[in-house]
Amino acid sequence: MRLRPLALTAALVATLATVVPGTAEPARAATADRWGFALVDNPNVPAWTTLDTNRQWGSWKASFPGWAQGGKLGAGRFQVRFPQVGAGSDGIVHVTPINSNGNYCTVVRWFQAGPDEIVEVQCFAPGGGPADTAFAVLWTVSSGIAPPNSGTYAYLRAASPDDVLTYNSTGLPVSIGPMGNGGYRVKLSGVGSALGLAGNVQVTAIDAAGAARRCKISDWYAFNVLDIAADVACYDSAGKPTETAFSLSYHRQRAVFGSFTPPRYFGYYFPFVSQANYNNPGGGMGVNTIYTVAPGYYRVRYPLLALAQTHAQVVAMGTGSDYCHLAEPWSHLGPTAEVGVACYDNAGTPIDQRFLSTFTSKD
Repeated sequence: MRLRPLALTAALVATLATVVPGTAEPARAATADRWGFALVDNPNVPAWTTLDTNRQWGSWKASFPGWAQGGKLGAGRFQVRFPQVGAGSDGIVHVTPINSNGNYCTVVRWFQAGPDEIVEVQCFAPGGGPADTAFAVLWTVSSGIAPPNSGTYAYLRAASPDDVLTYNSTGLPVSIGPMGNGGYRVKLSGVGSALGLAGNVQVTAIDAAGAARRCKISDWYAFNVLDIAADVACYDSAGKPTETAFSLSYHRQRAVFGSFTPPRYFGYYFPFVSQANYNNPGGGMGVNTIYTVAPGYYRVRYPLLALAQTHAQVVAMGTGSDYCHLAEPWSHLGPTAEVGVACYDNAGTPIDQRFLSTFTSKD
């Protein structure tokens, strides 16, 4: 089933205001049923080229030795194939572009082809023209309720009035409502910490027509003790707020794709919030560090996480159409992972901006 753009009609308002519960199954530690992550470091390779084997992994590896592959379809358009894990249009996708010139990417669709899951991505230069761009991609689908004290994970995909999909590892509701001017508020029940704001949020724009869209977190906060709210703002190529389909996920003391033990080596970072700076097993909260390289260019260091195949995602946080992505493929400096982040205004000029970063190993 192809995802369709959101239209803010009366039917959509009614649908998005409805609370959608998570799916319940017997408890288990690892949440994600099927998942894969990969790095497209060369967006011009032909189909189906094996992608960087140091920066990809997936649930297929438990029984199938193959690798994720990909290939260019057209200007700025690329498909990634995760083998043996096909699940149709279920789950969510996150994509973070990788470049130093302000290019950004939109998810077009994901679908099953034979036993495989295909993710199609369209990337753009500032101004909205198609542009071949490297990117990091993650697809994951979950069910079941996680046991207490094993972290939390939740997601929402809002694609159309009749296509809102949610998951929550606590079994409690996830809800979404329009805020006007192209914005949405997502509420994730029971996933937070009694100590205050905690965890990490990621969001990615979806447009089935392949139009230039991008989304960010305009704000996020804790309320009702254990609930988390995330406000999402989406923009077109001119930087105008625009109603847009998107995938949003939240993870606290779990990896970005939703599982735990494995992986044991993961972390996330958001400035000025201690519980949003987390490293497992590197001592818990407050371990990861950041430093500024140049205006709009930062490096986040994750000690002890540079192990085997790894993955990173980044999203901007704040008001306005500024955005952030990976500046270059992340590096392993001994046991420390270093993630470069670059932020831009709508014209593609570097600009200081807050962001949320997350990093995981396969183990």
